[in-house]
Amino acid sequence: MATSKFLGCLESRKNITGSACGLVGVVLTFAGVAGPYWPVVVVGLYGAGALIAPPERPPLPDFADPSAQLDEVRADFERLRGYLANVELPPAAAGRLTELTELLAALLDPGWVTEVLAQDPEGVHALSRAVRQDVPEAVDAFVRTRWWTRLAPGQESPERHLERQLTLLHEEAERLAAAVRETEARRQESHTRYLEDRSK
Repeated sequence: MATSKFLGCLESRKNITGSACGLVGVVLTFAGVAGPYWPVVVVGLYGAGALIAPPERPPLPDFADPSAQLDEVRADFERLRGYLANVELPPAAAGRLTELTELLAALLDPGWVTEVLAQDPEGVHALSRAVRQDVPEAVDAFVRTRWWTRLAPGQESPERHLERQLTLLHEEAERLAAAVRETEARRQESHTRYLEDRSK
């Protein structure tokens, strides 16, 4: 710890600039300009250099790796699947939910898809939001409200709301999958052009 602090001080901008100015003082001493006061000149130039040096830049924050974020979303998706397995849904909504979860599973499947997604922070965010918020909230809202509609008939059924929500979420996931396919297609085209140019 102490060694790294010492090395950090030696490599600091202030020390490097001060040392360069101090070296100028040594050169002036050998040239005969500084005279008998050469130690004061060298130290003074070192101090002046340290004062005029630009300030140190703070290090960039170390953000989480998108691949690690996708691993966390994948683990949350498995928990979501466990929750959904215990929920009883009407057949139409259950079918829409199955289509949606299959598409989300394909997007989270380790391989080239997650490699492409890891380069798209907005895509990672959309996938995370769908798994952690949108799907569980839609299903939970249905589970909570279906009982109450028996007491207040005549309103639009929670099944219809759930089906519409799952349809919208499926469309959003399809757009994300299409963007992933398009990105991979562009990457393949670029690699093909590179190989064609290299063979000329």
